[in-house]
Amino acid sequence: MDDKLFVRVLVSLSLLALVSRVTNGDSTESSCSQTPYPQICNSFITSNPLVPSKGFHDVVITVTMNQAQLAHDHISAMDLTSFDEPAKAAWADCAELYNDTISQLNRVLLSNSWEDTQTWLSAAVANHQTCQNGFLELKKASFMSSLPSMLSDFSKLLSNSLAVNKQAASAQSSKPGGARRLLSDGFPSWVSGADRKLLQSTTTASQANIVVAADGSGNYKTITEALAASSKLRSGTSIFVIYVKKGTYQENVEITKSMKNIMLIGDGIDATIVTGSKNVQDGSTTFRSATVAAVGDGFIAKAMTFQNTAGPQKHQAVAFRSGSDLSVFYQCSFKGYQDTLYVYSQRQFYRNCDIYGTVDFIFGDAAVVFQNCNIYVRKPMSNQKNTVTAQGRSDPNENTGISIHDCTITAASDLKAVQSSFKTYLGRPWKEYSRTVVMKTSLDSLIDPAGWLEWSGNFALSTLYYGEYANTGSGSSTSGRVKWTGYHIMIMSTSDAQKFTVANFLGGGSWIGAAGVPYTSGL
Repeated sequence: MDDKLFVRVLVSLSLLALVSRVTNGDSTESSCSQTPYPQICNSFITSNPLVPSKGFHDVVITVTMNQAQLAHDHISAMDLTSFDEPAKAAWADCAELYNDTISQLNRVLLSNSWEDTQTWLSAAVANHQTCQNGFLELKKASFMSSLPSMLSDFSKLLSNSLAVNKQAASAQSSKPGGARRLLSDGFPSWVSGADRKLLQSTTTASQANIVVAADGSGNYKTITEALAASSKLRSGTSIFVIYVKKGTYQENVEITKSMKNIMLIGDGIDATIVTGSKNVQDGSTTFRSATVAAVGDGFIAKAMTFQNTAGPQKHQAVAFRSGSDLSVFYQCSFKGYQDTLYVYSQRQFYRNCDIYGTVDFIFGDAAVVFQNCNIYVRKPMSNQKNTVTAQGRSDPNENTGISIHDCTITAASDLKAVQSSFKTYLGRPWKEYSRTVVMKTSLDSLIDPAGWLEWSGNFALSTLYYGEYANTGSGSSTSGRVKWTGYHIMIMSTSDAQKFTVANFLGGGSWIGAAGVPYTSGL
């Protein structure tokens, strides 16, 4: 089934589901005044034939999904004869991203989990933003006028959907039994006993479904070939393990949306290396520059290195991009300079990993926790400042943010001798509601006393949420930190810090343990 037919089927199924669902008591006359964009809400809701009999929440989401479908249809049908190659590259991102947005919105309609739905709506927001970013970063803003004019309204519909869904989530959590339930053994009920044993095992080749070896001693020589074969060899959706033997694999890899519950396991950091060099300077969008990109849900990587060797002079050059919901990374290394690790969207967890970079090298709009990781700041170009994070939350109702917990932030070997010549900051606000916290982490002396850096003048300084809690090390003093409205010294209290732990920020007790990865649930 091709993508266009697939998304049309998803829309049809969701509409059928909408017609058959019993509403939860929401009045269809609920006031749009409670949404961020009431005029847009009224305009679309009053013209929708489903309103008289359907709940307000479902109608708002369905209207948004229908507009996503129209946007995707228009983008797919665009005349590209006037587009040069960079503009075509940005257009290709938009076509894929709106296809994914339709899928995310359809999942929202079919799910009763408010935690899940806010995650998927937040992913749709990231997709919309990224479509536009591609044209801007490739200096092809003039081509954006060719995009459907409805996209301006669509961004407001998404914002309204987030707000309405969050209200529904608050109502649900206040009901008996509405709070999150963490399973005591760390595994969700859908993980079989056999899968649990496999994931906790230290063996690799003997229990892998496919073996990749650059020297020809495995089933395939490349990861890309193994992934293609996995679609034909696997049955069901249980974990499919691809063991990648020691070696260097020069390839750009994508774990597509249909490739769910894929596990890549290597022979260790700097033993199994996947490497590429795509970058914005040479005509790729940031989104498409990733050496490895994971989109299919439930992706797990263990004991591997992912790198982008384009170097600092090429600017944005991603080593790994994850838009995989409930993805886990254990004992992995991510090496690059600017934009090394793109925590693109959805829920992600990193444990015992190494991340190297210079400018905005952990960035994106996921809900992500880094735990027991080493974050190494490299030597940038002579005119650059280092920024560890650039979180991209653009709507206040998104459930996204970067939480760095029990980690170490220090200079890499190439920066150590000259670190006094470069300023290094914990982060800067890529988008208006950027949210990042650093907790119980060792901060070396390279961290500038101000701690955080402006993106552009006063942009986002009152709307961002940056916090520090119980950090240690010579760079941890908060006495000289920024005085922005959005900066929270010590995050005020332990109870505030608890909001950004694995248990509360990711609901991680129900899925991280299933990957056989150790984690700390609370502070």
